[in-house]
Amino acid sequence: MTSLSIRLPDSLHQQVRTLSKQDNVSINQFIVSAITEKMAAFLTRDYLEARAKQASETRFLAALAKVPDVEPEAADRLPNGN
Repeated sequence: MTSLSIRLPDSLHQQVRTLSKQDNVSINQFIVSAITEKMAAFLTRDYLEARAKQASETRFLAALAKVPDVEPEAADRLPNGN
């Protein structure tokens, strides 16, 4: 495991301390969790962008054309009736 020294403004450090106590975790665990969430957001964005580059409007329209043109079941209708 790697050790990392970071500099935080006092106000941010105090907020992290308070929030980690509320979450019943150490400051270290709190920060690791925050970094993990941020990384997941970036990795998800990158994954979706890569998948979007593989998209084909032609294939999408062909798949959409296979969907039956029927009214949705009552449980699937939107509250405004559409």
